Amino acid sequence: MNRKPSGHSRPIILIVGTTCSGKSAFGVALARRFLEEGVSLEIVGADARQIYRGIGVGTAKPGSDERGGVPHHMLDVAEPGETYSAARYADEALLCIEDIYRRGAYPLVVGGSGLYIRALVEGFFEGPEAQPEIRERLEGEASRRGHKAMHERLAAVDPETAAKLHPNDLRRVVRALEVYEATGRPVSRLRAGQKAPRFASSLYIGLRYPAPILAERIERRVRRMLSGGMLEEVAMLAGMNLTGARVFEGLGFQEALALRRGQMAENEAVREISRLHRNYAKRQRTWFRKIEGVNWYEPREKDFGAILEKAHDRVSRYLELESRMEGSS
Repeated sequence: MNRKPSGHSRPIILIVGTTCSGKSAFGVALARRFLEEGVSLEIVGADARQIYRGIGVGTAKPGSDERGGVPHHMLDVAEPGETYSAARYADEALLCIEDIYRRGAYPLVVGGSGLYIRALVEGFFEGPEAQPEIRERLEGEASRRGHKAMHERLAAVDPETAAKLHPNDLRRVVRALEVYEATGRPVSRLRAGQKAPRFASSLYIGLRYPAPILAERIERRVRRMLSGGMLEEVAMLAGMNLTGARVFEGLGFQEALALRRGQMAENEAVREISRLHRNYAKRQRTWFRKIEGVNWYEPREKDFGAILEKAHDRVSRYLELESRMEGSS
């Protein structure tokens, strides 16, 4: 059966899961498995940190060898000093996906940034869930500059929302600014109406580990990062005066810099960075629990091949169904 997408067929496969769940390696293995059958899958990254150039180790970005010859998109698309939003990600990823369809291939979205994935698949909505890193930074700015300055800042980017809020209503002012920074669009525009889904149907493959096993995997990864070049990456960012930039909100960058400068012991840095990653994983699980119909797998090392085959069969059935539906339309 021909499973190449036609001009009207828009199947999309997404591999989701928490940090350190093996999504990148699994995506490459799945794409290579399909390539054996003459079916092309191209990977579209969905990671809010891996989009920055020059930051590979500290974001666990797959290197050229790890990509296994599979085309990858939406990695290294922004300069470290840029503020990259979910709105921009969705727009640029969609362009990549349109090119993938034109080449007769299928998009395989791989990542753990729930906001980016939701923006891509569903379009925008009234507002994202809380973004703790952004909110903490904005609240710190409010304590230094005052309520009026924050309200004026909101008025500059979202005058409609600012007009409805009193300058002393700091909680809502900060929330509106948080939404703007996270999505790249003002709350007033998001409230104008939710866009229709961009894809008729989506297939989600989820990877997850029990919390104790995930914690062990996280600590091992953190140690590899710190010994494999993360310290040099954060020193480079600091040298570029980017410690206050969005890119430096990456998990553990502050702690890695402290370790680099001799202000923190290695074991202390490992513990703190691992804790940050575990907390991030909890927030990711909250995102993905809200997605209906995710096919969840636990790809333990001993049965990785068996899990891969199950995922392959599930994706294969999905693509065949999409082809039949397109043929009957």
